Formats: sequence, structure tokens, C-alpha cells
Amino acid sequence: MIVLVNKFLLAKGFNGISLWPFIILKDKSFKDDPVLLNHEKIHLKQQAEMLLVFFYVWYGLEFGVRFFKYKNKFIAYRNISFEKEAYSNECNLNYIKDRRFWEFLKYL
Repeated sequence: MIVLVNKFLLAKGFNGISLWPFIILKDKSFKDDPVLLNHEKIHLKQQAEMLLVFFYVWYGLEFGVRFFKYKNKFIAYRNISFEKEAYSNECNLNYIKDRRFWEFLKYL
């Protein structure tokens, strides 16, 4: 995991993004936010177990389906299984250690 800070790479309203092996944060103060970092580490784990390309394809397709259903980008984003898993477990700092393989499927 390599943490970078670059406010220009993130869309409005987002404080971090995971692009394996990087976590990109909007502000250096977020380096001290264990919940945000854990959320992004969960995404790194998801990306690695799906061999990167399949993660991005699945993420894009699921976003498209959710957007078609909800007609709202933010609601579509929050209902992607990867995001639901990460948001549901971001406060559990031991989650990655105990997480099962392809656990995101539980959030479909």
C-alpha cells in the first residue's frame, strides 16, 4: 500500500480512492484517519482478489446497473457491492484480517 496525496485526482465529495497499489487522498490530514484508510484498504483487498481488471470491469458494470435503477450517481455509487462492503466494515479495523474471499458478494 502506497499512500499519496493529490486533491486534483479526486471527484468532488470524495476524500480518497484506491487504485491498486495506491491509496490517493485529497488532503494529507486524511493520512491520520484510520476509518478512511481502512475503507480504502478494503478496496485494495477487493482489487487484488479480483486481479485488478475484473474489479474495475465489475465496478463499472454494477455502477451502470445501479445508475439505471436509481437515476442518481451518488445513490448508485453507495449501492455498489464493493462500496457497501467497505462502508459497512470501515470502522472495524480488524476486518481485513478476518475477511473471507470475495466477501463483497454478500452485499449484492
